[in-house]
Amino acid sequence: MRLRLRCERGFGLVELLMAIVMLNIGILAIVMAFDSGMFALKRASRISTATSLADAQMELYRALPYASIALASSSIPVTAPYTTDTAYSATQVTGSCGSPLPNECNASRTVSNTTNPASPDHKSYRVDTYIVLSSATTNPPTPPNGRPVKIVTIVVRDGYKLTATLVREVSTFDQSTG
Repeated sequence: MRLRLRCERGFGLVELLMAIVMLNIGILAIVMAFDSGMFALKRASRISTATSLADAQMELYRALPYASIALASSSIPVTAPYTTDTAYSATQVTGSCGSPLPNECNASRTVSNTTNPASPDHKSYRVDTYIVLSSATTNPPTPPNGRPVKIVTIVVRDGYKLTATLVREVSTFDQSTG
């Protein structure tokens, strides 16, 4: 019996099996790290493109004189997600933009690989614009004895999942700017 206990034959196979299991665990951890890295890069790409779209839309308003900053009343959606956004107010600033550029007056538009101009990454995005006059309850509020400002909020959502807000950009416009 003692001879059998001292015999070391067969232990190589068990050791090899344990080494393979530990190697597999290490390889799976590396694969999961690559997978989460790819997911993070994909999300960062979507947010970067959405930021670019929001900046481009805001620049259209920055090029307008104060009196022309408005939305076409016919373009304001009366459905969610537009009306459920925190920037929404029933008193949107509407009027005539007085500009030939088509994207300035639209309260909501979709940008994808089929639109002109196309989405930079050929994915679908919804760009919503909200314009309200400042008041005592808005953020920022109208200063006492001050001029009201127009608050322009651009919200870019995932075109396939409208509940996913990717970017929200807010800027204020004062009468003194034009």
